[in-house]
Amino acid sequence: MAIIYSIKRNFVRFNTAQFCVLLFILAIFTISFVFPLGTLFSKAFTGENGAFAGFANYKSYFGNPSLSVSVWNTIDISLVTTIFSTAFGFLYAYAITRTKILGKSFFKYVALVPIFIPTVVHALGLVYIFGRQGVITRLGFDIELYGRNGIIISEIIYTFPQAFLLFLVALEYVDGRLYEACEVMGVKPLRQFLHVTLPEMKYTVVNTIFVCFTLAFTDFGAPKVIGGNYNVLATDIYKQIAGQFNMNMGAVVGTLLLIPAIISFITGRFVSNKNTSTLNSKTIPLTISKNPVRDATFFLFCGFIATFFILLIISLFIGAFTTYYPYDLNLTLKHFIFNQSKGGIGCFFNSVLMSVASAVLGSIFVFVYSYMMEKAEGFGILTKYGKLLSLLPLAVPGMVIGVSFIFFFNSESNPLHFIYGTIIILVLSNIIHYFSVPYLTATGALKKLDREFEMVAESMNIPCWQTFFRVSVPLSTHAIAEIAMYFFVNSMVTVSAIVFLYSANFKIAAIAITHMEEAGDISQAAAMSLLILLVNVAVRMLYHIIKEKS
Repeated sequence: MAIIYSIKRNFVRFNTAQFCVLLFILAIFTISFVFPLGTLFSKAFTGENGAFAGFANYKSYFGNPSLSVSVWNTIDISLVTTIFSTAFGFLYAYAITRTKILGKSFFKYVALVPIFIPTVVHALGLVYIFGRQGVITRLGFDIELYGRNGIIISEIIYTFPQAFLLFLVALEYVDGRLYEACEVMGVKPLRQFLHVTLPEMKYTVVNTIFVCFTLAFTDFGAPKVIGGNYNVLATDIYKQIAGQFNMNMGAVVGTLLLIPAIISFITGRFVSNKNTSTLNSKTIPLTISKNPVRDATFFLFCGFIATFFILLIISLFIGAFTTYYPYDLNLTLKHFIFNQSKGGIGCFFNSVLMSVASAVLGSIFVFVYSYMMEKAEGFGILTKYGKLLSLLPLAVPGMVIGVSFIFFFNSESNPLHFIYGTIIILVLSNIIHYFSVPYLTATGALKKLDREFEMVAESMNIPCWQTFFRVSVPLSTHAIAEIAMYFFVNSMVTVSAIVFLYSANFKIAAIAITHMEEAGDISQAAAMSLLILLVNVAVRMLYHIIKEKS
């Protein structure tokens, strides 16, 4: 009886502790995500005097031809980008998984290079290649980079790795028996592709289309650098808020940016529910047959993509290490002595500090949040609310988060107003912006841990915090490291989420690159870009070393 009473007493204390932690983390998420978004929508439907204006702001926006054209420009760019990125991503992933081309590992890693640099750097690299004094332009091939063409090429570079990774995962998990049956029945390779491969990919194709469309629709970096006079929604919102201080019209554009992201989110959830795995214990790996013509064709295709990405990085090296491209190609290191008026080298260290803080605090918050969603029992409504919140950041673009943070935290009536303009708000925006993917990673790791760990701990009167630190955390170290790396890399390259939130006293590298490009300091912008690339690659390599040794 005494043992039963002890277990019951500990269980009550255990649930009480869980309840307090659960309330705390949900309060943080609600204040940091739900309230700012609510403020954004309220701004979109109010006038400059603060009175309710209904749809008057939307009528004003679409009634101005110079503004409303941005909507159609954005749709145009996003559609073209989606078509090319989806096609290129599929073919590249197909080459890695379904052919016998040489250098698969090399091609795989090169395809991920754009992830490690900001989108403004993609555009900057294109300036060195296709700009007015670019390498290709000087050979007599002018693509008219500044405007629609340049934005589309830059967005394809930005979205290609995302499409490639989605197709890579889908193509790697396949039952080889389907293709063996086709071989036995004498089905030609083309018919196998059309009637087996493509049907297996249909949900991934749909998901990829919406992912690429949303990323291109909401990107700010590329249009800012090489957009010229070709206006899009992302640059419109920047002009309305940072240029004209028209907060209500900025809120209108912010809500418009949400539309494709919300559609993408709903579609992604639907597709994930429909896309059930066909793998089971009887599944056999796919045997890839030799086909010299096919392999040579795909090798050339992958070589073209990889060469283009490598040329993009080489162009940054040329700009950063030459005195004055293209007129003086003598080697120099002077561009790494950054102009203090643009923030100096301090911008880079600020980015590293912000990214480390985002990685550490983000990993802790995400893992505790995921643990409470998976392991806490008896809080049905709270956990359902928490699970709903956890995936919503996937549907909110970075610029919308940044704008909503302005409206909410910049209000002097807000008790949290003191964090505005500090590193705290930058870290908080990064954690909210990139929350959902780490959350899915953490919950995936926690689902593998048997519930019996907690049951045994309860029976032995072990406090919940000891179970958390002695069992759950040690068994999830790989997932935690992956989460930390994800937060760090994305925080180093982000522009859209923090373009409205940084202060003059704490400027970060990605923003400094934009300002350097605006001022004509292209070489210094290239040098800063290389520093970001270097530190992100180093972090990724460190993660792999730790993972291999553990």
